[in-house]
Amino acid sequence: MEAARTATRESSAILAGESVVAGHPRETATADRSTTSQRIFDIGLTLLIAPFAIVVGLLTAWAVYLDSPGKVLYRSTRVGRGGQEFCMWKFRKMRRSATGISLTLHQDERFTPVGQFLAMTKLDELPQLWNVLRGDMRLVGPRPETLEFVQEYPEAYREILKVTPGITGPAALECSGEGHMLRLQHDPVAYYLQNLMPRKIAIDVAYARGHSIPGDLYVLVRTFFVPLNRLARRIVPASGSHRARGAMLAMSAIVLLAAFALTGATQV
Repeated sequence: MEAARTATRESSAILAGESVVAGHPRETATADRSTTSQRIFDIGLTLLIAPFAIVVGLLTAWAVYLDSPGKVLYRSTRVGRGGQEFCMWKFRKMRRSATGISLTLHQDERFTPVGQFLAMTKLDELPQLWNVLRGDMRLVGPRPETLEFVQEYPEAYREILKVTPGITGPAALECSGEGHMLRLQHDPVAYYLQNLMPRKIAIDVAYARGHSIPGDLYVLVRTFFVPLNRLARRIVPASGSHRARGAMLAMSAIVLLAAFALTGATQV
């Protein structure tokens, strides 16, 4: 890791905003067409789920405010495509006075009661649909990191930052339980840098080198079931049968899909 950290500190070129997608004109044209189709896919799907997202978002914002009066939204500066920094939005899930490391742990002591639920269901990420509409993010892509972490692996991020970051992605799914692992560590930041980041970077590099809309759809479907599985595990204890947990998972999915359909119907 030390070699990766010290060998290429010239990442300032990326982080200063220089283009990292230079190449053969034909390759560039193909990349442009691919980016256009991805943009159409993201905007179309975002607008499709917008009625459901707005209703859930308003209810979530109200719950956050009642639970912990103050700002409902939290913004974090992240590094996006081409090394350009942008403001990523989330629903606030920690106390207003919270301080400490930039990583989120499982059952983090800084969580508000509602924030604990938001972290489990990933509803805190809902405002990032605005980032998708702005073009800062995609629905699927490498999760954007803060500058301090990007600077630790500049060469790898030269490759990763050729694509737009996403709300979810293969690495995010693979490491969906990282909060549990970080909570067990004496130094969560060091563990994240030395153990989790190399694993996530390898997945993100592979995604940056070859991804497709069908593949993105598959990631979205898998992402949909992550919070449902967490809720099922919370409702049905670990000692419960797999059949009972599967039934709870199916019921949760049906309820969410029904809510989506009813919300969409009210907009007609």
